[in-house]
Order: sequence, then C-alpha cells, then structure tokens
Amino acid sequence: MIVLGLTGSIGMGKSTAARMLAAMGAPVCDSDAVVHGLLAKGGRAVPAIDAAFPGAVIDGAVSRPALGAAVFRDPAALTRLEAILHPMVQATQRDFIARAARRGAKVVVLDIPLLFETGGERRVDATVVVSAPFVVQKARVLARPGMTPEKFAGILARQTPDAEKRRRADHVVPTGAGRLVTRRALACILRAVRHRPGRHWPVRGYQPKFGKMGQVHHA
Repeated sequence: MIVLGLTGSIGMGKSTAARMLAAMGAPVCDSDAVVHGLLAKGGRAVPAIDAAFPGAVIDGAVSRPALGAAVFRDPAALTRLEAILHPMVQATQRDFIARAARRGAKVVVLDIPLLFETGGERRVDATVVVSAPFVVQKARVLARPGMTPEKFAGILARQTPDAEKRRRADHVVPTGAGRLVTRRALACILRAVRHRPGRHWPVRGYQPKFGKMGQVHHA
C-alpha cells in the first residue's frame, strides 16, 4: 500500500484536493481534524496540555486562543507542545493507515498542512503539493472572514515557501486553473502509484494505540 503525503500552503486548495482524492476512493486522514479531536473535551491530549500549560484548559477542553498565547513567540513552549501532540497525531495516523489496509486500500492519503516543516515527508512514500499562483492564493485567503494582509503575511512567514515545497515535492498539482485540471492531475497520480510497493507500511512492530482513526474526507 502506498502512503501519500498531501500538503500545500494556506489558500492553495489542499482541502478541495483532499475531498477529490476521497471521492476517487483514497482514504484521507485529516491531520487538522485529528488535532481538533485531541484538544476537544475528552481528547487524549487534554490532560498533558493541562499539566504543561496551566490555564490553557477551560471546561475540560483546550482553549486554542489560550494555548496560542502560551506558545506565542516562545520556542521552548512550542517545542513542549509539539512533543505532546506530534506522537499522538502520528499514532492516530498509523491506526488510520492500518484500518485502510484491512479494507484493502491500495493508496492512503495523510493530509498534513505542515508536512515539510515537521519532517513528515520521511513517513510517506511520496509527497503531493497543491499550488496556485500567488495572486490566486492571496485572493482566496483574504476572502476568508477575519483575515487581514498582516495575518496572511504572518502565516506565510511560518510556512515553507511554495517554491520550496514544489521543489521538494514528488508530485505538484495545479489548483489555479479550475477544478477539472486539479481533478485530472490527482487522478493521474493515483493511477501512477496505485500498484507500486509501499516502503512505509506495514510498520515493523506496530501495535494499535487508539480506537479513533482520525477523520475521512467525504465528497
């Protein structure tokens, strides 16, 4: 089974691409949704974050604004947070892949916004980067409620530049020329990798840790 890592900068159309891949039959694990579940009331990360960041948990759930304030401009605090979340996210992703493998999936997709930033490319067989011209990206992002040019610039500063993502990608999918072009490019990738042997699954010594397998995109 092939494990694809799907990524792209803000406003590049990654969520749309994920839904298209799911509609084509590839199970997609949404890493953002996994994190939301870990931080929600009853989430597995809540006790550890409560201990590491006093005041970040309110009414049994992690307050994202409070947590954000706790790690803002504090690299050491961010490292502590990542040490809590990343192993849990990766364990959930492995469980998701295991479930897909049991169902006979030939390709599974990990939707990881910060794939290159976190070294996630080492855990997948191939990387897929969605990309659009900057003018398209900017228009999409600034159309979001509450977004400002300053916020947009701040987000871009924390992400690997689009040009660098495209350079490092195994596959680049255009998302600025219409959905039909994007869909055709994704379908071509699935056809190309579907029968290749995977290098990352099964994981030697793997044992399921969590019952919840993350979120699947549905068309």
